Amino acid sequence: MRNKHHDDARRVWIFDLDDTLHDASAHIFPHINRSMTHYLMTHLDLCEADACALRRDYWHRYGATLHGLMRHHGTDPHHFLHHTHQFPDLTAMVLKARGLRHALQRLKGRKVVFTNAPMAYAEQVLQLLGIRDLFQTVFSIESTRFQPKPAKQGFLRILRALRVSARRCVMVEDSLPALRTARGLGMKTVYVNPNTKRPSFVDARIGSILALPKTKL
Repeated sequence: MRNKHHDDARRVWIFDLDDTLHDASAHIFPHINRSMTHYLMTHLDLCEADACALRRDYWHRYGATLHGLMRHHGTDPHHFLHHTHQFPDLTAMVLKARGLRHALQRLKGRKVVFTNAPMAYAEQVLQLLGIRDLFQTVFSIESTRFQPKPAKQGFLRILRALRVSARRCVMVEDSLPALRTARGLGMKTVYVNPNTKRPSFVDARIGSILALPKTKL
Protein backbone atom coordinates (compact mmCIF):
# COMPACT_ATOMS: atom_id res chain seq x y z
CA MET A 1 0.00 0.00 0.00
CA ARG A 2 1.30 3.46 -0.89
CA ASN A 3 2.13 5.81 1.95
CA LYS A 4 0.27 9.08 1.28
CA HIS A 5 2.48 11.13 3.61
CA HIS A 6 5.58 9.80 1.83
CA ASP A 7 4.06 10.70 -1.55
CA ASP A 8 3.19 14.23 -0.35
CA ALA A 9 6.74 14.77 0.90
CA ARG A 10 8.15 13.75 -2.51
CA ARG A 11 5.79 16.06 -4.40
CA VAL A 12 7.23 19.03 -6.28
CA TRP A 13 5.07 22.16 -6.44
CA ILE A 14 5.81 24.34 -9.48
CA PHE A 15 4.35 27.82 -9.07
CA ASP A 16 3.80 30.52 -11.62
CA LEU A 17 4.55 33.98 -10.19
CA ASP A 18 2.42 36.82 -11.60
CA ASP A 19 -1.32 36.53 -10.93
CA THR A 20 -0.69 33.26 -9.10
CA LEU A 21 1.42 34.10 -6.05
CA HIS A 22 0.42 37.78 -6.16
CA ASP A 23 -1.91 40.15 -7.99
CA ALA A 24 0.05 41.53 -10.94
CA SER A 25 -2.95 42.74 -12.93
CA ALA A 26 -3.65 45.77 -10.75
CA HIS A 27 -0.39 47.69 -11.17
CA ILE A 28 2.47 45.60 -12.56
CA PHE A 29 1.04 44.21 -15.81
CA PRO A 30 -0.31 47.57 -17.01
CA HIS A 31 3.12 49.12 -16.37
CA ILE A 32 4.95 46.30 -18.20
CA ASN A 33 2.52 46.46 -21.13
CA ARG A 34 3.13 50.19 -21.50
CA SER A 35 6.89 49.64 -21.31
CA MET A 36 6.78 46.90 -23.95
CA THR A 37 4.62 48.98 -26.27
CA HIS A 38 7.06 51.88 -25.94
CA TYR A 39 9.98 49.52 -26.63
CA LEU A 40 8.34 48.32 -29.85
CA MET A 41 7.57 51.90 -30.90
CA THR A 42 11.18 52.92 -30.34
CA HIS A 43 13.03 49.91 -31.77
CA LEU A 44 10.67 48.83 -34.55
CA ASP A 45 9.60 52.37 -35.54
CA LEU A 46 5.90 51.69 -35.01
CA CYS A 47 3.04 53.95 -34.00
CA GLU A 48 1.47 53.23 -30.61
CA ALA A 49 -1.55 51.37 -31.99
CA ASP A 50 0.57 49.07 -34.19
CA ALA A 51 3.07 48.45 -31.39
CA CYS A 52 0.29 47.53 -28.97
CA ALA A 53 -1.32 45.20 -31.51
CA LEU A 54 2.00 43.47 -32.26
CA ARG A 55 2.76 43.06 -28.55
CA ARG A 56 -0.60 41.35 -28.00
CA ASP A 57 -0.26 39.19 -31.12
CA TYR A 58 3.13 37.82 -30.07
CA TRP A 59 1.92 37.24 -26.52
CA HIS A 60 -1.07 35.21 -27.75
CA ARG A 61 0.96 33.26 -30.32
CA TYR A 62 4.06 32.47 -28.27
CA GLY A 63 3.19 33.00 -24.60
CA ALA A 64 5.59 35.96 -24.39
CA THR A 65 6.07 39.06 -26.53
CA LEU A 66 9.83 38.55 -26.30
CA HIS A 67 9.66 35.19 -28.09
CA GLY A 68 8.02 36.80 -31.11
CA LEU A 69 10.52 39.65 -31.13
CA MET A 70 13.47 37.26 -31.03
CA ARG A 71 11.98 35.04 -33.71
CA HIS A 72 10.92 37.72 -36.17
CA HIS A 73 13.15 40.72 -35.41
CA GLY A 74 16.34 39.37 -33.84
CA THR A 75 15.76 41.34 -30.64
CA ASP A 76 18.42 41.00 -27.93
CA PRO A 77 16.47 39.41 -25.05
CA HIS A 78 18.62 40.88 -22.29
CA HIS A 79 18.24 44.39 -23.70
CA PHE A 80 14.47 43.96 -24.00
CA LEU A 81 14.01 42.56 -20.48
CA HIS A 82 16.15 45.26 -18.90
CA HIS A 83 14.28 48.12 -20.53
CA THR A 84 10.77 46.73 -20.04
CA HIS A 85 11.10 45.76 -16.37
CA GLN A 86 12.02 49.08 -14.80
CA PHE A 87 9.62 50.07 -12.02
CA PRO A 88 9.22 53.46 -10.29
CA ASP A 89 8.27 51.81 -6.99
CA LEU A 90 7.87 48.04 -7.11
CA THR A 91 7.32 47.89 -3.35
CA ALA A 92 4.04 49.78 -3.70
CA MET A 93 3.01 47.82 -6.80
CA VAL A 94 3.27 44.30 -5.34
CA LEU A 95 -0.01 43.26 -3.69
CA LYS A 96 0.34 40.40 -1.19
CA ALA A 97 -2.56 38.32 0.07
CA ARG A 98 -2.68 38.09 3.85
CA GLY A 99 -1.83 34.55 4.91
CA LEU A 100 0.21 33.74 1.78
CA ARG A 101 3.31 32.57 3.64
CA HIS A 102 1.30 30.37 6.01
CA ALA A 103 -0.59 28.76 3.12
CA LEU A 104 2.64 27.87 1.31
CA GLN A 105 4.23 26.52 4.49
CA ARG A 106 1.38 24.04 4.87
CA LEU A 107 2.28 22.31 1.59
CA LYS A 108 4.51 19.25 1.95
CA GLY A 109 7.23 18.74 -0.61
CA ARG A 110 9.62 20.90 -2.61
CA LYS A 111 8.48 24.24 -4.02
CA VAL A 112 9.91 26.11 -7.01
CA VAL A 113 8.86 29.08 -9.11
CA PHE A 114 8.58 28.89 -12.91
CA THR A 115 7.89 32.26 -14.53
CA ASN A 116 8.16 33.89 -17.94
CA ALA A 117 9.46 37.01 -16.18
CA PRO A 118 13.17 37.88 -15.92
CA MET A 119 15.16 36.62 -12.95
CA ALA A 120 15.93 40.01 -11.37
CA TYR A 121 12.24 40.93 -11.30
CA ALA A 122 11.13 37.51 -10.00
CA GLU A 123 13.66 37.52 -7.17
CA GLN A 124 12.68 41.04 -6.15
CA VAL A 125 8.95 40.25 -6.10
CA LEU A 126 9.46 37.09 -4.04
CA GLN A 127 11.51 39.07 -1.52
CA LEU A 128 8.80 41.73 -1.30
CA LEU A 129 6.21 39.00 -0.74
CA GLY A 130 8.36 37.65 2.08
CA ILE A 131 8.37 34.09 0.68
CA ARG A 132 11.65 33.71 -1.24
CA ASP A 133 13.11 31.38 1.40
CA LEU A 134 10.23 28.92 0.90
CA PHE A 135 11.33 28.07 -2.65
CA GLN A 136 14.20 25.78 -3.56
CA THR A 137 14.91 27.71 -6.73
CA VAL A 138 13.48 30.12 -9.29
CA PHE A 139 13.27 29.32 -13.00
CA SER A 140 12.92 32.46 -15.12
CA ILE A 141 12.73 33.21 -18.83
CA GLU A 142 16.54 33.13 -18.86
CA SER A 143 16.55 29.67 -17.22
CA THR A 144 14.62 28.19 -20.16
CA ARG A 145 16.92 29.83 -22.71
CA PHE A 146 14.01 32.09 -23.63
CA GLN A 147 11.56 29.25 -24.31
CA PRO A 148 8.58 30.66 -22.37
CA LYS A 149 5.52 28.84 -21.13
CA PRO A 150 3.55 27.23 -22.68
CA ALA A 151 6.42 25.89 -24.83
CA LYS A 152 7.17 22.25 -23.99
CA GLN A 153 10.94 22.81 -24.25
CA GLY A 154 10.97 25.11 -21.22
CA PHE A 155 9.09 22.59 -19.09
CA LEU A 156 11.45 19.77 -20.10
CA ARG A 157 14.49 21.90 -19.26
CA ILE A 158 13.11 22.52 -15.78
CA LEU A 159 12.28 18.86 -15.17
CA ARG A 160 15.84 17.95 -16.12
CA ALA A 161 17.23 20.61 -13.79
CA LEU A 162 15.07 19.34 -10.93
CA ARG A 163 15.84 15.69 -11.77
CA VAL A 164 12.23 14.82 -11.21
CA SER A 165 9.47 12.99 -13.07
CA ALA A 166 6.57 15.11 -14.31
CA ARG A 167 4.19 12.77 -12.47
CA ARG A 168 5.56 13.94 -9.14
CA CYS A 169 4.87 17.60 -9.99
CA VAL A 170 1.91 19.90 -9.49
CA MET A 171 1.73 22.97 -11.72
CA VAL A 172 -0.05 25.92 -10.05
CA GLU A 173 -0.80 28.56 -12.65
CA ASP A 174 -3.28 31.16 -13.92
CA SER A 175 -2.61 30.43 -17.61
CA LEU A 176 -4.59 27.63 -19.27
CA PRO A 177 -2.13 27.09 -22.17
CA ALA A 178 0.67 26.51 -19.64
CA LEU A 179 -1.52 24.10 -17.68
CA ARG A 180 -2.37 22.22 -20.86
CA THR A 181 1.34 21.67 -21.53
CA ALA A 182 1.95 20.61 -17.93
CA ARG A 183 -0.90 18.11 -18.04
CA GLY A 184 0.32 16.73 -21.35
CA LEU A 185 3.65 15.95 -19.71
CA GLY A 186 1.93 14.15 -16.85
CA MET A 187 1.80 16.82 -14.13
CA LYS A 188 -1.15 17.49 -11.86
CA THR A 189 -2.62 20.91 -12.62
CA VAL A 190 -4.19 23.62 -10.45
CA TYR A 191 -5.87 26.57 -12.13
CA VAL A 192 -5.81 29.80 -10.10
CA ASN A 193 -8.83 31.73 -11.33
CA PRO A 194 -12.06 32.94 -9.69
CA ASN A 195 -14.19 31.72 -12.61
CA THR A 196 -16.29 28.60 -12.18
CA LYS A 197 -15.26 26.73 -15.34
CA ARG A 198 -12.68 23.97 -15.08
CA PRO A 199 -11.33 22.56 -18.37
CA SER A 200 -10.78 18.81 -18.66
CA PHE A 201 -7.00 19.14 -18.42
CA VAL A 202 -7.26 20.92 -15.05
CA ASP A 203 -7.32 18.73 -11.93
CA ALA A 204 -8.47 21.50 -9.57
CA ARG A 205 -9.52 25.14 -9.77
CA ILE A 206 -9.07 27.57 -6.90
CA GLY A 207 -10.13 31.19 -6.62
CA SER A 208 -7.02 32.14 -4.66
CA ILE A 209 -3.63 30.64 -3.84
CA LEU A 210 -4.74 30.68 -0.19
CA ALA A 211 -7.12 27.79 -0.95
CA LEU A 212 -4.34 25.51 -2.20
CA PRO A 213 -3.58 23.67 1.09
CA LYS A 214 -7.19 22.44 1.26
CA THR A 215 -7.24 21.27 -2.36
CA LYS A 216 -7.38 17.51 -2.96
CA LEU A 217 -5.15 16.22 -5.77
